[in-house]
Amino acid sequence: MTDLHATGPTGLAGPTGPAGPTGPAGLAGPAGPTWAAAVRVPAVRSAGLPLTGLPLTGIPLTGIPLTQVEFAVIDVETTGWSPAEARITEIGAVKLRAGQVTGEFSTLVDPAMPIPADIEALTGISSQMVSVAPPAADVMPTLLVFARGCVLAAHNAPFDLGFLTAACAACGLPWPEFAVLDTVPVARQVLIVGETPDCKLATLASFFETPAMPRHRALADARATAAVLDVLITRLALLGIRTLDELSEWLAVP
Repeated sequence: MTDLHATGPTGLAGPTGPAGPTGPAGLAGPAGPTWAAAVRVPAVRSAGLPLTGLPLTGIPLTGIPLTQVEFAVIDVETTGWSPAEARITEIGAVKLRAGQVTGEFSTLVDPAMPIPADIEALTGISSQMVSVAPPAADVMPTLLVFARGCVLAAHNAPFDLGFLTAACAACGLPWPEFAVLDTVPVARQVLIVGETPDCKLATLASFFETPAMPRHRALADARATAAVLDVLITRLALLGIRTLDELSEWLAVP
C-alpha cells in the first residue's frame, strides 16, 4: 500500500504531529522535526531562474528575509541517474519556514519500468513496492499544489529538478516558474575550507548534527536537507546575508 500524504497549509490536510517517514505499509518511522502551526504566506513570484549562479532579476524578492521565506525542500528517488532513461520511484518534500516544518509530502511513484537491482539495494525500494503506487501523472499535480508559493530547495538541485520537470513534461503539465535554491553551492561557500571533507548530504547532516539523517529515501533525505538548509541560513546571517536577493547576488559572485 502506497504512502501518499501531504500536510500543511495547502488545503490538503493540517499538520498531524511529528510523524516520521512512512513506508509502503504505512508504518511510522522515527520522529521528525519540530512542527509549527500551519500558516499561509503570500506566493513568491519567480522567473524560473535558480538562485545558484544567477541573480533573480525582475522578481520582487528585495528585502524578503530568508527566515520569512517558505521553502519546499524536495528529494526524489529514481530508477537511475538520467531522466532521459530513468523514472521517479519516490518523492518527498518538506515545507520549511523560520526553522519550522509546516508541512510534508511523501509518496511512492510507479515508474512503469523495472527497478534495477543496484538501485533497489541502495534505496530499499522494489518493483513490487511501486507496482501499486500512483503514476507520476497522478502525483505531480498534488506535489505542485503542495509547493505552490514556495522557493524550491534541494541538495544537488539539478538532479531532482531534472526528474521533476521531465515527469511534468511526460504528463503534459507545465512546470511552474519556481525559484530554486541548491544547498550544495551554498554549503561550499559558507563552510570554511577543511571543515568537512566534502559537501555530500550525509557529510553535512553529520557535521551539523541534524536531527534528521539521509538514508536514500525521499522523505528522510528531504528532512535532512531541510535541517541542513536551516543551519546554512543561520550561517548566512552571520555573514550578513539575510534576504533572498542578498543570497542571489552573493551566489552570483564568481
